[in-house]
Amino acid sequence: MKDSRRAKALVSEYFIFVIFIALVVVLTCLKPSFIQPSNLVNILKQASINGILAFGMMFVIIAGGFDMSVGSTVAFTGILAAMLGQGQYPIIVPLVVAMLGGLAVGIVNGVGIAVGNLPPFIMTLGTMTAVRGLALLISNGKPVIGISETYKAVAASSIFGVPMLAVFLVVIIVICSFVLSKTVYGRRVYACGGNLLAAKVSGINTTMIRISTFAIAGLLAGLSGFLMTSRVTIGQPTAAESYEMDAITACVVGGVSMSGGVGKPWGVVIGCLLITVIANGLDIMGVSSHWQKIVKGAIIVLAVLIDVKGKSKKN
Repeated sequence: MKDSRRAKALVSEYFIFVIFIALVVVLTCLKPSFIQPSNLVNILKQASINGILAFGMMFVIIAGGFDMSVGSTVAFTGILAAMLGQGQYPIIVPLVVAMLGGLAVGIVNGVGIAVGNLPPFIMTLGTMTAVRGLALLISNGKPVIGISETYKAVAASSIFGVPMLAVFLVVIIVICSFVLSKTVYGRRVYACGGNLLAAKVSGINTTMIRISTFAIAGLLAGLSGFLMTSRVTIGQPTAAESYEMDAITACVVGGVSMSGGVGKPWGVVIGCLLITVIANGLDIMGVSSHWQKIVKGAIIVLAVLIDVKGKSKKN
């Protein structure tokens, strides 16, 4: 009986990894060009920015929150980085300013939700609209061009054949995984998402924990904005539309519970890769981008349904 339960638990935990491997095998059989090194590098680049964004979203969701504003924050911070990344300042300046801009948006979200008691969806929907408007305002509604060659090289370069974007992602994965699994702060994030009232009664400063998770999401959105501008070589105020949905999809597909308190970093990594591989595979097969949105929507609904059904069985 115990062995049976253990086997079911293992299957449930690693199911997404099995699906990912199966998908890679199927796409390789259908389109051998999928496994070409150039396409794999392209997949890594595509997954990196969304992956960094998804790890910020992971903190928010595990703590019982939700953030619809990260896509707009990517566009806003990308504009800031483009304006400061035209050669007049060292490359560290646009990076720091972009991350601080994202941090500011995240703190506003966190304060509105944790102190103002606004529902996360309403608060972040408001900031999503406001921050997108801010991006359009400071850019006069036009793309910001002319970033320096040094800035362009951030996303274009590689280390031992590994794209620099993927290196950034790996660093974020390592840091976030350590924080969540090895620190008191990480345990408190899980506690807030598992039962906010119980966490508060046990002496945890739930207000600061919740604010900090939104701050982390904003900070990583700022980093994503900096990297995206480097990759596309232009600051675009209308960029990163629906990026928040890609980040949420990567989290829920990777096993992060929308009700909070549950989630593992490695699952988010696989979830992000799975979503990117699906999009890349559909592109290679010439499937319309409209179908890709339908597929992503269906995946979100299915993943949440599985999560809800799993919780109801436990109860």
